[in-house]
Amino acid sequence: MSGVGPAAPSQSVSGAAPGVPGGRLRALLERPRAGGTPGSAGASAAAGAERCDLCAEQVPESHRHLLDVQESSVLCACGPCALLFGQSTAGGRHYKLLPDRRARLDGFRIDAMLWARLRVPVGLAFFVRDGASGEVGVGYPSPLGVTRSAVEPEVWEELTRGYPELAELADDVEALLVHRSDGADEHWIVPLDDCYRLAAVVRTHWRGLSGGPEVREHLDAFFAGLAGRSAKSRTSGTAVLPSTADEPRSQHG
Repeated sequence: MSGVGPAAPSQSVSGAAPGVPGGRLRALLERPRAGGTPGSAGASAAAGAERCDLCAEQVPESHRHLLDVQESSVLCACGPCALLFGQSTAGGRHYKLLPDRRARLDGFRIDAMLWARLRVPVGLAFFVRDGASGEVGVGYPSPLGVTRSAVEPEVWEELTRGYPELAELADDVEALLVHRSDGADEHWIVPLDDCYRLAAVVRTHWRGLSGGPEVREHLDAFFAGLAGRSAKSRTSGTAVLPSTADEPRSQHG
């Protein structure tokens, strides 16, 4: 698959970037890929019902997540805990509720020169700004997990000048998600847990050296799902960020 592949040897590889997910998200990332140890996937599925990582209450399939800033981990949250830590001061510097907006950036473009300056060697990546340092990190899924590296501040500032909506990214918990592999042209602002779900898709369905048609189909389904959830958000008052120009913009390096 063009634009997505094994992590470069010079980069660090881990189960998540910039944090490590907890609960079901962590299980998704760490479960063996298809064709792995017999019975291991079944053992993971049998681990029990999903529960809140804070109070241990059972949670439904669709539930919110918190970022543990100190531990750099994503936690499953029940409704009451999500409501509590959704208050701006309730979590202090420890917990942040991951937002639920999914906004397609219509007209957003990053040309090949600027993409090269961002030093992302693949076509599928997400960018997150650290709330403590202000630095921006990039993670890109691979069959080994998520590779992560830092983005040069001046390059990110240049991108933000061209696209001021990026300044609205919530520190630590929202990401700019870019999919430009195999001719794709997807640019989204998404909650961080969506990036972990995407990493699980790549890890689980990758085949051989190039990824194969299965992972492409699942990536297409993932982004179609984003569009559907974004449309649902619009009906509940969360707007997709519009383009500020009639024609697609191209940010040059």
